[in-house]
Amino acid sequence: MADDQEKTEEPTAKKLEDAREEGNVPRSQDTAGVIVLFVAILALIMLLPFIAEHLLGLVRYYFSLMNHPLEETNLVDIAFVTMKEFLIMALPFSLIIAIAGVAGTVSQIGFNFTTKPLTPNFSKLDPIAGLKNMLSMQKVLEALKITFKSFVAMGIGFLFFWSYIKELPTVALFGLWEQMGWFEEKAIVLASVMLVILFFFAMIDLFLTRKHYFDKLKMSLQEVKDEMKNMEGDPHIKAKIRQIQMQAARKRMMSAVPHADVVITNPTHYAVAIKYDETKHNAPVVVAKGVDNIAIQIKKIARENGVHLVQNPPLARSLYAEVEIDHPIPELLFAAVAEVLAYVYKMGKKSKG
Repeated sequence: MADDQEKTEEPTAKKLEDAREEGNVPRSQDTAGVIVLFVAILALIMLLPFIAEHLLGLVRYYFSLMNHPLEETNLVDIAFVTMKEFLIMALPFSLIIAIAGVAGTVSQIGFNFTTKPLTPNFSKLDPIAGLKNMLSMQKVLEALKITFKSFVAMGIGFLFFWSYIKELPTVALFGLWEQMGWFEEKAIVLASVMLVILFFFAMIDLFLTRKHYFDKLKMSLQEVKDEMKNMEGDPHIKAKIRQIQMQAARKRMMSAVPHADVVITNPTHYAVAIKYDETKHNAPVVVAKGVDNIAIQIKKIARENGVHLVQNPPLARSLYAEVEIDHPIPELLFAAVAEVLAYVYKMGKKSKG
């Protein structure tokens, strides 16, 4: 029993689905952050001409007001125009960032909409539990991970930045446009290096997040068994239901034997009861069949009700193997069954066997 309680089994599909419904998904914040940062840089580069155009328009607007007195009406207009222009510049960038944030999460876990995390949970207001959560080993490891990533990124960034500082005496001799070009080139290189570093850490964080998630959802053997019982029902109950169904089917089958035209036997192991009603069927129908004990019961009922018994081992075995109850016999066996029925009719229908 102790071994069954060990969390050794991978989580089942139902366990994972239940976790998703609870909002418990393997989401890596670092991965989503790298995606948002990468999209933000691309968006800024693409929107730079658009932003520059609106900034120049705003500067022109300010210059056009230089010869006008600063009255209350003018100040309101200036504030309104400034706010409008900044909103126009910020709205496309903010929209792209929002879409990137959603895409960064959906790319990891797929689309998962649930309101269960929004349900109030007053147990979270427990200060003792909150303090334990803050001082847990997971939080300590998370803090160490963030500190390590920050020191690595800052260290590598500082090395590049220090190499740029060494070039400043030479760059000071450049013209303004050359200096701006140098600054743009170094900024792109530094941003690319930071992106590569963050991407590397994000992949590690994604792997660790998913591993921790699946390890946390691991199940014991007993939990897997209980889940299977809940999904498919208790095997003992299902076996009992099947037994009751088989008994009911056998009872119906036995009730049809007294109305059969003939029972073809092995003679000891097989018994197949056949009835032919030309007003209902185009061919004789097997109304009951069985082996061993069931065959003995069929023959007993047949004798008690005057149904003729015919010994034909090959035909009895073929009918038992190939024809289901309440199904007509196949065309291949027509001749053999017709011969038996002709014999029965000749001897007199329902003569005692």
